[in-house]
Amino acid sequence: MKIIAACDRKWGIGKDGKLLVSIPSDMKRFKELTVGKVIVAGRKTVATFPGGLALPERTNIILTKDPDYRLKDAVIVHDLEELSEVLSGFDTDNVFVVGGESVYAQLLDKCDMAYITRIEYEYNADAHFPDLDKDPQWEKRDESEEQTYFDLEYTFATYVKKHQ
Repeated sequence: MKIIAACDRKWGIGKDGKLLVSIPSDMKRFKELTVGKVIVAGRKTVATFPGGLALPERTNIILTKDPDYRLKDAVIVHDLEELSEVLSGFDTDNVFVVGGESVYAQLLDKCDMAYITRIEYEYNADAHFPDLDKDPQWEKRDESEEQTYFDLEYTFATYVKKHQ
């Protein structure tokens, strides 16, 4: 599986249930990487999708503890065992974990690649992604040249899990 996130300098990813910032080229990259693939998201993350709906042209799998949660055009699972059963029908190279904080934390160990947009700014975030730079299991494979959106500077970094 792969994991994808946009993180600030301190690995912040969100505040008050919303993304820290919306960068058009980051959104474009997210779409390019995930269209035609499977995405795994938590219920609160799905609430941030346009209209709170499943993302089109993707298989949406929603991980939630809420037994009554329903969403049109999405597969709902309630624990990691159920998620594993559903994912067994897919090529794991085509599965992207897209957030939020608790879903990232639960599934990072099952991923072998991370696509991280590194934003050179520190927001007052209340949700964070695990710091891959401090995790000995992960190494940065490559990073794009610095890009700018208004006054924000950012890069696209790819991390890979080291084989033990």
